[in-house]
Amino acid sequence: MPETTAPDVAESGDDRVCILLAMYNGGDALAAQLDSFAGQSHRHWDLLVSDDGSSDASAEVVQAFAARMAGAGHRVTQVPGPRRGFVVNFLSLLARTPDSGARWLALSDQDDVWLAHRLERGLAALAALPDDQPALYCSRTFVTDTDLGNRRGSAQFRRPPGFRNALVQNIAAGNTILLNPAAAALARDTAPAAAAIAGLPAHDWWLYLLITGVGGTVIHDSVPTLLYRQHVHNQIGANDGWRARLTRFSMLFGGRFAKWNSANIAALEPLRPLLTPENRILLDRFTALRRQPLLRRARSFAALGLHRQSPVGQVSLWLALLLGRV
Repeated sequence: MPETTAPDVAESGDDRVCILLAMYNGGDALAAQLDSFAGQSHRHWDLLVSDDGSSDASAEVVQAFAARMAGAGHRVTQVPGPRRGFVVNFLSLLARTPDSGARWLALSDQDDVWLAHRLERGLAALAALPDDQPALYCSRTFVTDTDLGNRRGSAQFRRPPGFRNALVQNIAAGNTILLNPAAAALARDTAPAAAAIAGLPAHDWWLYLLITGVGGTVIHDSVPTLLYRQHVHNQIGANDGWRARLTRFSMLFGGRFAKWNSANIAALEPLRPLLTPENRILLDRFTALRRQPLLRRARSFAALGLHRQSPVGQVSLWLALLLGRV
């Protein structure tokens, strides 16, 4: 597939959204996701797809969709992906976006189905914020089975988003993220450095850290905006049910959480000049406590006020801390 440039939407107006879709063997679910873009109540959007080496008919499905959307005023562009996994594929998409003109960015997985208000609701939530303030919108989802049945709401978060939460937990589900133009520009400029970090756990967690770290705004909507399809090929999947929670606990206590934190810290280091003074200090203290002996580590952690969203999550975080797994 020949490489093409991202669509130029300078003429599109301030509310035009570029949807970024990271694709790899989208299979039968891809068409339903694309159709849900066409069904959005917010009509001003374009689509940029990064195909990470699909061996199925995904590219042809997107090409057919592009032909169908051309007459409706939507530009659909496919580019070859970096073939280094879904995290780097998404980061490469962020880095490809134009550096001029109004540019709202919506991230999309290939196998969900957006509800009709997905874009409209996110734009409305961020509209009142200053243009120069980076802001990220995300939301709850309806978790479903492979056939979009057995619908249930994802976790409801009670505590406000912030850097103290982001250092130890991601609540920004990537398939629901919308970035305002200031956040989009920030992500575009910093994504290449993040892509160079080995073992970065998730692009959406990095965005949550980035936006909160620089003092931007994160809005987590309690109203679901899409159907989150669960299947055996999910790269991460919803933290839904006891089996999923046990898997997360095994990652936490097996040392994977500590590796994720190390990668996130490495990705934040190039961003140090952009972080607020308070968050630079917080990052330094969090980095230091990971090397401290047990009692001092516990005191330092308590003083920092780092937190997860649920009581069970906070208890598990403390256990990981005491076991030296942070």
